[in-house]
Amino acid sequence: MLDLAGPVVSGRCFHPAGVRRSSRRRHAPTRITVAGWARARGGGRGYGEGVALSLAISPCPNDTFVFHALVHGRVPGAPPVEVTYADVDVTNTAAERGAFDLVKVSFAALPWLLDDYHLLPCGGALGRGCGPLVLTRGDRDGGPDRTDLTGATVAVPGDRTTAYLLFRLWSAGRPPARIEVVPFHEIMPGVAAGRYDAGLVIHEARFTYHRHGLGALVDLGEWWEADTGLPIPLGAILARRGAVDPEAAAGWVRESVRQAWADPAASREYVLAYAQEMELDVVDRHIGLYVNEFTADLGEAGFAAVAALLDRAATAGLVPQTSSSRATAWTS
Repeated sequence: MLDLAGPVVSGRCFHPAGVRRSSRRRHAPTRITVAGWARARGGGRGYGEGVALSLAISPCPNDTFVFHALVHGRVPGAPPVEVTYADVDVTNTAAERGAFDLVKVSFAALPWLLDDYHLLPCGGALGRGCGPLVLTRGDRDGGPDRTDLTGATVAVPGDRTTAYLLFRLWSAGRPPARIEVVPFHEIMPGVAAGRYDAGLVIHEARFTYHRHGLGALVDLGEWWEADTGLPIPLGAILARRGAVDPEAAAGWVRESVRQAWADPAASREYVLAYAQEMELDVVDRHIGLYVNEFTADLGEAGFAAVAALLDRAATAGLVPQTSSSRATAWTS
């Protein structure tokens, strides 16, 4: 078992600032079963003696683009797939219960998950110039140092997301007074309306926050890259121990990525069906930024970034301590 670093409240590392979950309704996960997979191939047994592989990903364009071929039975030798689409804050929690065979989670959640899951070296979201942003209203009076959020209420998309972990590392020594976990799609409107002093956003918000009259207080990706020289590790793909062969799973995911790049048009309808931002330009920029060489293979730089994030966070007492080898030797 993992040794915990820092005080724990209800199984979670405690943040000195008040952390509160919004009472607003969150989008329920959507589950889709890809039917007729075996019949389309002339019958035969599927994964686990006919049981579909359970996969959980976000509805974001980068995930649906990457996993289109696997979800639709186009990867030779891969099992049929039952897909659940949910925000990463939901999948982080579900993975703690071992709810899925393959699951997209935040790299920040790995210390709680590596006893039960293998980290795959592909399929995730990691890169440069793609970090989370801290947004505020343009008319916010932040005093002499506008980046000082002491006394502020900050909306975040999840308390075990990589975005929030980066925020905690960046704001160490002068944390905000209050953190509120709210559904991602409510953060920018909430900041614009004055419900929150600042909001932590990811993904397509990078391209659309200006429409809400908001400004970027800090780009946490730029901060991380300047400080470490490493890419930003955002989302990871995990395979459940004892349920999925990690090497086989990595092969399925890599083939799905290869097909996505080989024929981008094949996934277009599927990607747009689940995209929260339907404008084609935004969808294409989203995929172009978050689906990159690290999606095909984390490589040395990718694994170094994961180790650096978890080591720094553990040293600061923000996550449980875990060995670097557990996070980087993906078949161990």
